[in-house]
Amino acid sequence: MRLMRRCVALLIVFFIMAPTISTNVQAEVVKELGKGFPDTEVFTPGEWFLGQKPANYDENKPPILFVQGRNGNADSWYGKTVYHDINDMYDYALKAGYQTVFIQLYDAAGKGSASQWDNGKLLAQKLEEIYNYFGKKVNIVAHSKGGIDTQAALVEYGANRFVGNVITLATPHHGSNLADLSYSWWAGWLASILGQKDDGTYSLQIGEMAKFRSIIDNNPAAKLNRYYTATGTSWGPTFSALSMGGLYLSSYGSNDGLVNEWSAKLSYGTHLFTDSRFDHDNIRKGSAVFARIEPYLRTTNVGLPALVASSTSSNEDLEQLNTTSNQNILGGELPQNQWIEQSISVDKKAEGIVSVLTASSDVEVQMVSPKGKIYANKDSAITTGEGESFFNGATIRTFKFDKLEVGEWKIKMIAKQSKDAYLVVSDYKDDAPFVLRMPTKVKINQPEYKLKKSPVAPEMKGDLSITVRVVNKEGKLVSEFNELQNVNTNTFTGALKDIKQPGVYNVTMDIKGMNKEGKPYNRTIVKSVYVEK
Repeated sequence: MRLMRRCVALLIVFFIMAPTISTNVQAEVVKELGKGFPDTEVFTPGEWFLGQKPANYDENKPPILFVQGRNGNADSWYGKTVYHDINDMYDYALKAGYQTVFIQLYDAAGKGSASQWDNGKLLAQKLEEIYNYFGKKVNIVAHSKGGIDTQAALVEYGANRFVGNVITLATPHHGSNLADLSYSWWAGWLASILGQKDDGTYSLQIGEMAKFRSIIDNNPAAKLNRYYTATGTSWGPTFSALSMGGLYLSSYGSNDGLVNEWSAKLSYGTHLFTDSRFDHDNIRKGSAVFARIEPYLRTTNVGLPALVASSTSSNEDLEQLNTTSNQNILGGELPQNQWIEQSISVDKKAEGIVSVLTASSDVEVQMVSPKGKIYANKDSAITTGEGESFFNGATIRTFKFDKLEVGEWKIKMIAKQSKDAYLVVSDYKDDAPFVLRMPTKVKINQPEYKLKKSPVAPEMKGDLSITVRVVNKEGKLVSEFNELQNVNTNTFTGALKDIKQPGVYNVTMDIKGMNKEGKPYNRTIVKSVYVEK
């Protein structure tokens, strides 16, 4: 009996120690997930590994490579989600008989998010290895920015020949206005302290993605793979970072808390669905979407006819999207043990939400109404920016009012930490008074904008004050200027100043005026723009 145990032990050791080496990938040891999860996960960029071989494995089904989003790593597909428990995507693919593959890109190192160019180049190299290992093409399921990284790999770096179909889930193919916000004049201090001003965040600005689309979409290789897109329009749990993001993005249309619906589509892709049940976090779960995307994973044949209609909006249409805002934005540095005071002007009673974001959790915040009533930390809902949030790590205090009192509100803050910053976003549930018309892509000699009165704008009096601040990639203020416009003019025209080099610039417009009763109001519009030669 003892001898038999030794023999069994030796056999176990033999099989554990025997390396799995591909004949196509020299000295490549491919790790395999065990029982749904890896025993120990390594976050080395470029590492890729297999899920278990399904008991009902069908070799006619192509392997599926899962590519996660910004700040993510491979366990985005089988570990905990931010708000919706364990992601069961791996389990669903395994039970359906698919060989799964997972990869770590540069974001997995935990040092911030990388650009699509860096992640794409790494992914392209690894796709060739994966192709050689299997001896056939794989299909890709990508979440969020993972879809952009995938396109960079396939189109810019030539990895299209290793891949058949690509399914993108809530991918901001045309950027996110939340990325614009994080690089805006008012948010600069907070984003820098949180470490969120990195290449990956920068790349998701609307203007930067207009630049990306002009490179990728004009490359013939963009049509060598078939793209399928899907997204949701839920904002996640109440008072979560997603709900705050959803509220901010609502000025730009329906969204999932991080990405607007129009941004999740490709003009040459096939949009599978938009589902109001899914937010940016749970759309990557197998129980949510696998049954609906699985028919497009059964083959790598890019000539497979689409079962649903292709997306119809063109890049030209998206470049002309107008920007509206019924928000007021303020931000800056928070000195230690020193009260900072800001004010917001409310010109009419309306439902409102004021979100105060700080780098530290122990900042004391007070909102003082025009009549002197004080709302403190205890009167707010508190959450933390998590996951792919553009303000990951920030403490978010949300004050909700059924009817904001008319007049000047004071916002007071005092920080205990030596290094802190704040961002205040006030959102009014009312019709936006202005529409900014400025293409996402402009010529360097024609950086013009038009600010139009909304058809539903209330009657105004006096002059309108417009302060425009333009920030470059390094966060440096390129220009700041103020213009006074007569409110009797329905369209205010202007031009961005001191832009001498092509590139992506972030524009913040602060608008001050008075309604017909003489009550002052403030509104802020943020937009990035790609300035080309």
